[in-house]
Amino acid sequence: MAAAAAAAASLSHLLLAPKPRTHPNPSRLPSRWGGSATPLPRRRRLTPAISAAASDLLSPAPSLKSRLAAGDTLYGLFLLSFSPTLAELAALAGYDYVVVDMEHGPGGIPEALACLRALDAARTPAVLRLPEANAVWAKKALDLGPAGLMLPAVESPTAAVEAVSYCRYPPRGVRGAAHPIVRASAYGLDDSYLSRCEDDTLVICQVETAPGIAQVEAIAAVDGVDVVQMGPLDLSASMGYLWDPGNRKVRATLREAERKVLEARKKKVAGALDGNAAYLGGFAMPNDPPEQLKLRGYHMVAGAADIAMFRKAALDDVKRFREAVMEIGEEGDEEDGEKVEKENDGYWSE
Repeated sequence: MAAAAAAAASLSHLLLAPKPRTHPNPSRLPSRWGGSATPLPRRRRLTPAISAAASDLLSPAPSLKSRLAAGDTLYGLFLLSFSPTLAELAALAGYDYVVVDMEHGPGGIPEALACLRALDAARTPAVLRLPEANAVWAKKALDLGPAGLMLPAVESPTAAVEAVSYCRYPPRGVRGAAHPIVRASAYGLDDSYLSRCEDDTLVICQVETAPGIAQVEAIAAVDGVDVVQMGPLDLSASMGYLWDPGNRKVRATLREAERKVLEARKKKVAGALDGNAAYLGGFAMPNDPPEQLKLRGYHMVAGAADIAMFRKAALDDVKRFREAVMEIGEEGDEEDGEKVEKENDGYWSE
């Protein structure tokens, strides 16, 4: 299943790995008289059968980067409610990743941590979207151990270089070092953290303004930028169409930016381009559903937000109830002495 195959958070391999042996072989204990080892009889070891699904969950899960490199198209959800329950439910539903949105959601680091723990338990990667692209927010977010960071409003190659530097330790970056004690390294229990953290962490730069779109090729070419994430709603505002995100000019600008990023990526895969070529990520819109982004070649697609999904479900639920009340009122006239039959729909009982 997609949920089992999805990449896990940074602590999963530690939580599920077998414990190292720190004691001598219990089958050969010192003799209480002579000090020589006396073999003890071996007991037959009973190994329970493990289902294929359980085996998948226990096996090391691939990172988001490795899945992108393998050609997977990843489908994600934005979590604005900061509800660990909804985060867990999204993971179990099968989303490839969940973006915990600190830019527009009400939560900060403590609330994001609770959501990361829920996603870790369900073995689904968490991406943290920062309120602002700066070193302080990036440092605090990375220390929680997410699978990736999304940095908003990157408008130039220089800004992209700075964004990448926030995610790397010196001398390649400016990230503050507290690796022996933070959650990302299992509080210092993960000896491999420093050797793999920069390779595993997905760096996503949002390009969502007219100045950023004008330099999207150069941003995608910056070393360390893994994904360029288009922002259609902010782009429409930047172009003067806040109330009309589906405007023809906005769509045309977005398509041209998409084409440039995708062409560079194709050249990179074909070996015709040296240097970096970022993957393409995007947000679905009412006028541009997630299926269309997938068909156009997007590598990461954010299809929905938890708040919007609940809003729609709640409105539909209230509408169904009120319409049903009206129908019952119309059909419930018994003045003619007619007996109203109860529909056998599972609610009625004799």
